[in-house]
Amino acid sequence: MVVTLDLPAVGFGTYQLNGLVAVEAIGSALDAGYRLLDSAMNYENEGAVGAAVRRSGVPRDEVIVTSKLPGRHHAYAQAVTSVEESVLRTALDHLDLHLIHWPNPSHDLYVEAWQALIDARERGLVREIGVCNFLPEHLDRLERETGVVPAVNQIELHPYFPQVEALEDHRRRGIAVEAWSPLGRKSDLLVNPVVTEIAAQHDVTPAEAVLAWHAAIGTVPLPKSADPGRQRLNLAAVAIALDPAEVDRLTALGRPDGRLFGGDPAVWIED
Repeated sequence: MVVTLDLPAVGFGTYQLNGLVAVEAIGSALDAGYRLLDSAMNYENEGAVGAAVRRSGVPRDEVIVTSKLPGRHHAYAQAVTSVEESVLRTALDHLDLHLIHWPNPSHDLYVEAWQALIDARERGLVREIGVCNFLPEHLDRLERETGVVPAVNQIELHPYFPQVEALEDHRRRGIAVEAWSPLGRKSDLLVNPVVTEIAAQHDVTPAEAVLAWHAAIGTVPLPKSADPGRQRLNLAAVAIALDPAEVDRLTALGRPDGRLFGGDPAVWIED
């Protein structure tokens, strides 16, 4: 499958942004130049995302609005309704990207969920479809049983968990990789001596250095900030050019299991 969405180099995460505060923060992000917004039914902010887009004055076809199907809605009929409800909550005429949030393999319904997303795309409810947190065996099964490869896989990825092999696998498949928690949320990544040294060499913040690393390795990071100044810095950071040795030093920070909360997609269950 050819990705029909032209993903920008960086997107805007909205996790834990809700209500009118979210509308203001997302509106600020759109004003700054973000054109990829990441939401989910389980974030309970699809309405805020839609309101921000409608109020922004940015042409609708310039904004990629993303939401996600929760684990409790994997059964086909529930998944169909879930996508419809996500579109209705945004009060937009369609979503641009809809993802399965987690595979929930022990429930063994993710292929049904994927078929529902395929059908939602055919109906024009969504422009493109993808997944989050899917492992190679999950991706293999989707292709084998439906013939449709996800356009995107959104996975945990940051220097403590660089997922080098997964990135290579996705390149081979032609699947774009979005990175959630790109700055290693709630870890000590941004005070790590390697990160701070590289940031100082470029006269940027540690967060900017890490986002530049994402750009160098070809992922689309989804940082979140309600601060307009930080939003602008994050957006511009992907233009910072790290040299290959710096990229390698940041990648080498990877740990055997650098996941932030132990969310192994092989066993993790999302409601």
